[in-house]
Amino acid sequence: MSDILWLVFEFFKAGLFAVGGGLATLPFLARMSESHPAWFTTEMLANMVAISESTPGPLGVNMATYVGYTVAGVPGGIVATLSLVAPSVIIIMLIYRVLQQYKNNPTVENVFTGLRPAVTGLIAAAGFSVFRMAVLTGEPGSLFTLVSWKALLLFAALFALTQWKKTKGLHPVLFIAAGAVVGLLVAF
Repeated sequence: MSDILWLVFEFFKAGLFAVGGGLATLPFLARMSESHPAWFTTEMLANMVAISESTPGPLGVNMATYVGYTVAGVPGGIVATLSLVAPSVIIIMLIYRVLQQYKNNPTVENVFTGLRPAVTGLIAAAGFSVFRMAVLTGEPGSLFTLVSWKALLLFAALFALTQWKKTKGLHPVLFIAAGAVVGLLVAF
């Protein structure tokens, strides 16, 4: 099968089952890096997440465009992006009228109340995957070789800054830029 058809298949599947937004596409992308190693490695995936998070637009769409472009140039970027978005557009168009009719129905409200924690769990799992890629070295041995302590310290510092009242309203790009500056100054 051609790379373009594989992109359609893989990203349509990710778009169909990655409930919860861009971070929910990460497990699908991680599997893609294993099933299509010529496309990208796990390390490249971590870099793609960093690039996608620092550019405007939804993470999943940015990642699909990046992977598609890497695999098959401009046509690949377009195909991967459209394939990721298509399932959501189709599903929303199909269920819109039904949801409008039953939006105040207690059963429908209960379904959405149950969906929220499920989706939150999926997003948290995807966030943990990003954390593992950023902080764990993957080298076996002791805790000192398994963890990139500089990366963990940077993570903790930036996380604390995002929660601090005086910096809470700052744009996320500033925190990403701070991480990039630290990366330039400190060898990881």
